Amino acid sequence: MASHGVRGRSGGRPTLEEVAARAGVGRGTVSRVINGSPRVSDATRAAVEAAVEELGYVPNTAARALAANRTDAIALVVPEPETRFFAEPYFSDMLKGVGSELSDTEMQLLLIFAGSDRERERLAQYLAAHRVDGVLLVSVHADDPLPDLLTQLEIPAVISGPRSAAEPLASVDSDNYGGARSAVEHLLSRGRGRIAHITGHLAVYGAQRRVDGYRDALREAGHEVDERLIEPGDFTEEGGRRAMAELLRRHPDIDAVFAASDVTAAGAGQILREAGRRIPDDVALVGYDDSAIARHMEPPLTSVRQPIEEMGRAMIDLLLTEIADRRPAASRGLERHQVVLATELVERRSS
Repeated sequence: MASHGVRGRSGGRPTLEEVAARAGVGRGTVSRVINGSPRVSDATRAAVEAAVEELGYVPNTAARALAANRTDAIALVVPEPETRFFAEPYFSDMLKGVGSELSDTEMQLLLIFAGSDRERERLAQYLAAHRVDGVLLVSVHADDPLPDLLTQLEIPAVISGPRSAAEPLASVDSDNYGGARSAVEHLLSRGRGRIAHITGHLAVYGAQRRVDGYRDALREAGHEVDERLIEPGDFTEEGGRRAMAELLRRHPDIDAVFAASDVTAAGAGQILREAGRRIPDDVALVGYDDSAIARHMEPPLTSVRQPIEEMGRAMIDLLLTEIADRRPAASRGLERHQVVLATELVERRSS
């Protein structure tokens, strides 16, 4: 018998998240079952329907009614130049995760670059025409106007990494703070005492959190934080070269470097070799992302692995949930969904 009197954990009516937890699937899968998608296995559909029955979940009929007006298209928006997208493994891995999760739906994926003012203007016009059901934003800077535009247009959106600790939009990220701490703790355990950090673009919240993790790991180990050992970068190889050259000029006694990305570490490693510094004998080197670049460097690069493909899948899962409930945020209390995935330090010969 249906338990229509069951209340959700919050004390109100059962939520989509509670149905997903009961069925042992993601929110996006529940959305697909409820919206009648054929791209769901019979076993999964039965588990979701059983959870709906047990909890007495009532789908949002207003959102269901909008289905006929959907475009069945999702935009993956990258507010960066195309050159950076194709040069950095982070973006291709993210795209792979997004594509694999979306393959179980009827949705089309549109890849849109918005690295220039002109491209942003065209994108704003395109979004204002509501030609997509939702948007995934990758590599968003703190001052980027696109998230606020999506909020104004009431277009469901998910960001790969919040702009700040108070991000109102749904977001998926890795544990940037914990990943940076693990990198620095590893270098300290190897007896390194002059550890420099080449940052990512500091307009990106994730880069800021990596700096925080670097500082706190040093402090907790009893080391004074020398801010002069923190050199701004931008996640690029050229940025790594510039930063490493400047660090060596100012601090020739450094014995370790934590770079905010593998691409940055590759640039830093090139400058170290040109300066006659052996890796890791003279200077240990640690990167971030655990991309193919890390495995193919010589020596192979110790790196913080963030589950980028899993992040892409989680972004689609969240976005499908947002699309399934398209009421204005003000009418549903602006439920914030922020997913943070664990990182892992992968040790190789560079440290």
